[in-house]
Amino acid sequence: MDVADFRFSVSLRALNLIFMLFSALTPVEAQFHVVGSRQPIITNPGDDVILPCYVEPKINVAGLTVEWSRPDRRPDPNDHLSRVEYVHLYRHNREMTDMKLPSYFGRTALFKDGLREGNISLRITNVTQEDEGRYRCFVPKLKSQTKSSIVHLIVAKTVTTETPLHPETLQTPDLAEEFHSKGGLSRRSRLIPLVVFCGFILLCVAVAGCWFTESKRQKTELASAAL
Repeated sequence: MDVADFRFSVSLRALNLIFMLFSALTPVEAQFHVVGSRQPIITNPGDDVILPCYVEPKINVAGLTVEWSRPDRRPDPNDHLSRVEYVHLYRHNREMTDMKLPSYFGRTALFKDGLREGNISLRITNVTQEDEGRYRCFVPKLKSQTKSSIVHLIVAKTVTTETPLHPETLQTPDLAEEFHSKGGLSRRSRLIPLVVFCGFILLCVAVAGCWFTESKRQKTELASAAL
């Protein structure tokens, strides 16, 4: 190997070593990801609800933008600027209400203390049936490939299960029928096993008596034959 080839080989190895050191010291941008609840959140009308959403591993997102929106909601046709309307928009360390959906005014909040630990869950108060649907939590400036997650909210409908009473449906129960259906039947069901058990005991005693009598008779015959 001549001097030129040797210098080229050394330079190539040095470049590879520098590249490896640079790769090891460079932070991985996709190490954080936004995680929402995989199971639907079920609540009742009038209740308060929390839509869980977190950044994992934990990171302080108090200085970042956090957006909560309804991806299935159609845009307002009267909005000529085609702006995105948010359920909740957190930016510059405070809530921005200029692009917020009117139906959510005064009803949403983030946990400000939780933002320092990556908690971007949304609290909605006085839930209505119109709040049901899919919600998207999004951190646009998060250094990750997974910057958003979907949380599904289900608002259960209140169903009345009580049946109104009418005079024609009110009847006095038949005491004899009630006795047979409750007390009589239960007593009979308890007596049947007892009778079977007693019969089995008597059968065993009879068989044992016959065996004992036959055994005694055979012994007597053997003794008489021996004499």
